Amino acid sequence: MTVDRERFIREGFLVRRQVVPAGELEALRTSYETLIERQGGRQWQAGKANPPEQPRLTTGTLVDESTANAAEVWLHENTLGVSRQLCCLPQVTAVWAMWMMCNPLTDHGPAHWHRDIHPIDMAPMCVLQRDFLENGPRYLQWNIALHDDDVLWVVPGSHRRANTPQENRQLLENNRVPLPDSVPVRLRAGDGVVYTNFILHWGSNYSPKLRRTLHGGYCIFTLDADCGCAQLLSPSTRALFEQFARQTARMQDATESALRAVISNDAAAFDQALQTLQPGIGQAGKLVLAIYLCKAVCFICAANGPDRPDLPADFLRRGRESHAITLNWGPSFAHRFSQRESNILWQRFQWLDQQLQADQDQFTPGYDAVPMRYYIEDVPSSLSVDDFIASWQ
Repeated sequence: MTVDRERFIREGFLVRRQVVPAGELEALRTSYETLIERQGGRQWQAGKANPPEQPRLTTGTLVDESTANAAEVWLHENTLGVSRQLCCLPQVTAVWAMWMMCNPLTDHGPAHWHRDIHPIDMAPMCVLQRDFLENGPRYLQWNIALHDDDVLWVVPGSHRRANTPQENRQLLENNRVPLPDSVPVRLRAGDGVVYTNFILHWGSNYSPKLRRTLHGGYCIFTLDADCGCAQLLSPSTRALFEQFARQTARMQDATESALRAVISNDAAAFDQALQTLQPGIGQAGKLVLAIYLCKAVCFICAANGPDRPDLPADFLRRGRESHAITLNWGPSFAHRFSQRESNILWQRFQWLDQQLQADQDQFTPGYDAVPMRYYIEDVPSSLSVDDFIASWQ
C-alpha cells in the first residue's frame, strides 16, 4: 500500500479510493443505519445537533456484536494503516474518535469556513505549523463516505500558512461561500479523505440528500475511543483497543512526569518526559508540548479549586474537560495533583501563559468565533522552551 506522505505534508489532505471495499460497503451501511436507530433515528436527525447542520453519531457507545464492523472499519489497513504512515510516530498512532456525520432533516446550513484550531486550549497557528513541518502530524482527521459525498471543500496548502488578506476579507464578508483556490473533495461511496485539522475547510451543502459519512481521528497520544464496545468485538479488535488503552495510560504517566519535573525545577527530567511523550521531537515540537502542558495546568488548577482569579479568563470560558490530543486528560488526571502542587504548577506556567496573550483582544476569522487575548496566528518569535525553563527561577 503506497501512501504519498510528501504530498500530504505539502497539500494537507489526501483522497483515498475504496477505503471501504465494494464488497463490504452494503454491510457497513446496514450497521450504521442500526446505530442511527439506536441513537434516536429520524427524531434525532431532525433535532438540534451541534452544529445544527451536521447531526453527528457517536459510534463506540452504540456498537455490539451485530454491528462490530462499524468499529472495525477504523482499524483497517486502509484507515489505521494509512494514518500510521502519515503520522510522526507510526508505531503508536491510534484511534482517537469514531463518529458519523448525517444529513439533517432541518437546518441545512451551509456551515462556515474554519480551521479546527482553538488558540484558547491549543496553541497559536504559527507554532503548530512549525511543529507540523519539523516533526509531521501527531493528529489526523478522516471523512469516509458510505454514499457519494461532495460536501467538504478545502484550500490546499492553507495548513502551512496564515490566512491571506484576501481570505480574511472574504471570511468577514461571507464565510459560507467558496474561498479563492478552494476545491471540493468529491468522494464516491467507499472513498475517504484524510486531512490535517490545520487546513481551511468548509461543509458546503447539508441538503436533504442522504449523507452517511464516517468522521473520526487518529492521534499519537490517544484516548480510549471504544467507549466500552471492545469487549463485544472480535479478539483481534479487542486486542487493538486494549493496546490503545495501555498507550493512553503511558502517555498520562509521561504527562504527569513532565509536570512533576516542573514542580521539582528539574529541566533534565522535563526534557526527558517530553522525549517520552514524542521521541525524537524537535524544538518547535517541544514548544507545542510545553504550551499544551500549560493549558492542561490551567485545567488542573480550575479542577482542583478553590476559584483562582489569576487563571486566564479566556481559558475558563472555553477550556475543555478533556482533550487528549493536547495532553488535557480531564478531571481524574487533574486529581493526581494536590491543591498545593497545582499552585506551584501555575506559578511555573503563568509566565508562559502570559507570553501567549496580547495586551488587547485578538480576532482572526476562520478560528474561534469571538475575540480573545490569546494570540491566534502569531506569537513572539523569540519564544522557546529554554525561555520557559529559565522563567522557573
